[in-house]
Amino acid sequence: MAITGRTVLAAFAGTLVVLAVGSLGAWTAWAVIGALALLVAVDLALAPSARRVSFERSGETGIRLGESAEVELVVVNPSGRRLRGVLRDAWAPSSGARPERHPLSVPAGERRRLSTVLTPVRRGDHRAAGVTVRCVGPLGLAARQATHEVPWTVRVLPPFHSRRHLPGKLARLRELDGRHSALVRGQGSEFDSLREYVPGDDVRSIDWRATARRDSVVVRTWRPERDRRILIVLDTGRTSAGRVGDTPRLDHAMDAALLLAALAAKAGDRVDLLAFDRRVRTQVRSTGRGSAVPAIVQAMAPLEAELVETDQAGLVASILSGQGRARRLVVLLTDLNASAMEEGLLPVLPALTSRHLVMVAAVGDPAVTAMAAERGDAPAVHRAAAAARTLGDRRRITAELRRHGVEVVDADPEHIAPALADAYIDLKAQGRL
Repeated sequence: MAITGRTVLAAFAGTLVVLAVGSLGAWTAWAVIGALALLVAVDLALAPSARRVSFERSGETGIRLGESAEVELVVVNPSGRRLRGVLRDAWAPSSGARPERHPLSVPAGERRRLSTVLTPVRRGDHRAAGVTVRCVGPLGLAARQATHEVPWTVRVLPPFHSRRHLPGKLARLRELDGRHSALVRGQGSEFDSLREYVPGDDVRSIDWRATARRDSVVVRTWRPERDRRILIVLDTGRTSAGRVGDTPRLDHAMDAALLLAALAAKAGDRVDLLAFDRRVRTQVRSTGRGSAVPAIVQAMAPLEAELVETDQAGLVASILSGQGRARRLVVLLTDLNASAMEEGLLPVLPALTSRHLVMVAAVGDPAVTAMAAERGDAPAVHRAAAAARTLGDRRRITAELRRHGVEVVDADPEHIAPALADAYIDLKAQGRL
């Protein structure tokens, strides 16, 4: 049961009446209260039952962050009276549901369709919290109210801002594969074809047997290897929870991972995904039947950083226990945090580099670089010293990783995705995959 504003106004008017005829004493007050209570009871009895109202949902179930989704709710009035009132389709605040309330006027035995637009501000699964309907009586004094569970979930996928770099990177891949009109040949390890020597070709690619059978010098051309396995590993531990700008470091890492996954899939390689902190948070294994990128996008959507230290030994064990013993490119997206690297990853790194080619990609913070250049007053100098020490630690860890044979990509959020894609293309060009 709910009391409307009209009842409050009626009670106020009754109070004025009691004050105007105060000589009649308490009997007037009790008469006004009784009359108002009787009207509220009658109005409540005539109001349709809120519990008997039924609902049906439909609409979108998946969007990218930054887009809007429309979810429709059908309200069915099974009673023999007109349903008047208000309905609240509740969602979490981060879902950005608009409008929050819908006016209702549904004739007896009919249905009405209501629309709620969601503009989420966070990734993940956004679930409907419940539908509360308030059925007002014909006098507008009281209402019956009930909350119904009408489940619906909208999955908000990563925005994939780095998609704009994909055409340019694919053009580089086509050049590398020899399909571009410029006929630039890569230095892969799979034989492609023979052609005449032109100035600038590597003399080591000359095919002397074919040259002996012709009147001109002939060179072998190569194409990048295909069907190589790539494992993208997302560190979801505490360091990934730090914000770089207005976005968590994990989200920047996801964007870079998506560009790499899309690029590798176009190159004919098989891409797997592993998210880990102290346990496996999600895992996607390619089956060889088409691209795994859609599955990777879906798996990334609900991931959140955990405020725990990543178990690097467990992470390496999970990687090594993967499919088969074939050599893979393992791309670890993490932070170049000195203490976390020295105490966690570096001691167990040799077990990983002995079997796989390892690349570490990290998102740098431009604010730290700007802070290192500050001068002027004492606080600015102290901030600059702290920032310089942080940058020095990152350079030291980078050098240590490279001594272990690890490729390192360290860039700010704007450039981490294209830099990681370029590093992958360079490995293809060098024939190291």
